[in-house]
Amino acid sequence: PTMAELLAQGKQPEVLFWVGCAGSFDDRAKKITKAFVKILNKVNIEFAVLGAEESCSGDPAKRAGNEFLFQMQAMMNIQVLDGYEIKKIVTTCPHCFNTLKNEYPNLGGNYEVMHHTQFLKALLNEGRLKVEGGKFKGKRITYHDPCYLGRANDVYEAPRSLIEKLDAELVEMKRCKSKGLCCGAGGAQMFKEEEKGDKRINTERAEEARATATDFVASACPFCNTMLSDGLKVAENQNDPHVLDIAEIIAQAIK
Repeated sequence: PTMAELLAQGKQPEVLFWVGCAGSFDDRAKKITKAFVKILNKVNIEFAVLGAEESCSGDPAKRAGNEFLFQMQAMMNIQVLDGYEIKKIVTTCPHCFNTLKNEYPNLGGNYEVMHHTQFLKALLNEGRLKVEGGKFKGKRITYHDPCYLGRANDVYEAPRSLIEKLDAELVEMKRCKSKGLCCGAGGAQMFKEEEKGDKRINTERAEEARATATDFVASACPFCNTMLSDGLKVAENQNDPHVLDIAEIIAQAIK
């Protein structure tokens, strides 16, 4: 349901799901959106989306240096969010998460903002979400830290604790946590050609993921998902790990 529909019924959702541009328009990221919604429905979370009233958070504009455009986009969003008296927001995109949480307050937009890995971890702690290993039991999984979730916001443990609940083996890459390597998409790099160099950064990161000899690469960002998947295709082999978002993994492991 959209916020407009809920408001017409006189209801206020437990949480607003901020879908984000990738989750709305990118075919691969839409699967992450659907997986997260499947979890929300399964554990009876009353949530809403903004639908057509949701605009880009402004993250790419700000990172690319267009502060004026960022503030225009942010102010429009804040007006909509405040109009619905939104208090709690959850998003599957670390870029939206970082911008809404850390940069909107400067423009008067103050909300409790959670990344979906934090939200799922909280549901687990409260006993509202129950997972089992299923197809992931005994599998080897490595986790890639998105920059805007890890280094920018110190969220390292929530995604890892979700993986460990699957009775799976968590194998760390050589560069992880605060020393994790960027996938190459952050800072609006996702939307431009890279500068000339010896090797693409996502190829470098994909090789590190491949070196763990794991069954799956888990990530928690639609940009990272795309970059890692593309990086693995450079020297593709049949034993390559499968790239999945944490939401997709949990959606398949939910009791």
